[in-house]
Amino acid sequence: MSTTKVYIVFYSLFGHAETMAREVHRGAASVQDVEASLWLVPETLSQRVLEKMKAPPKPSDVGEIKPEQLVDADGFLFGFPSRFGMMPAQFLAFFENTHELWASQSLAGKPAGVFWSTGFYGGGQENAALTAITQLSHHGMLYVPLGYTFGDGMFEMGEVKGGSSYGAGTFAGDGSRQPSELELEQAFYQGKYLAQVAKKLKS
Repeated sequence: MSTTKVYIVFYSLFGHAETMAREVHRGAASVQDVEASLWLVPETLSQRVLEKMKAPPKPSDVGEIKPEQLVDADGFLFGFPSRFGMMPAQFLAFFENTHELWASQSLAGKPAGVFWSTGFYGGGQENAALTAITQLSHHGMLYVPLGYTFGDGMFEMGEVKGGSSYGAGTFAGDGSRQPSELELEQAFYQGKYLAQVAKKLKS
């Protein structure tokens, strides 16, 4: 059987979305005959601004992706922190640069999902996902939500947990909170789930 390529494309300013992305990647890579790879979307903020924001350095083991490279993948998981309840400007700028792929509908029919990080409950846990779906729709990609396939973890009420039927998510709070074990389990599950869907569609 040929290899199914799944790209986990993310943007992370303070590391929360990156932590989720790495767990999503582990989940996707756990599926037989799936080649999963991590990619960063380009930063649009200047180094001076990043320093003033006290943002940590970008990961040295993850390369930046160019829009034209998306055509090489069979499926995608896009991850990002929310900004005012929506996908951040860095990710929107990346998608705006995919105009040629949109014009040719080169990504049409490829499965894609989203995952995210927000500060608090009102920070866009669902709105960030819903507004990101517009990007997938214009490209003709097949949005793959989690639904309630994650099982009992979807109904957890005894602890703070991000995510929903739209995808995996985490809460950063004031920036000090890191993804919980349950949130990471959901991220791993989403990576595995999307990879399985991509593999089925390719076969």
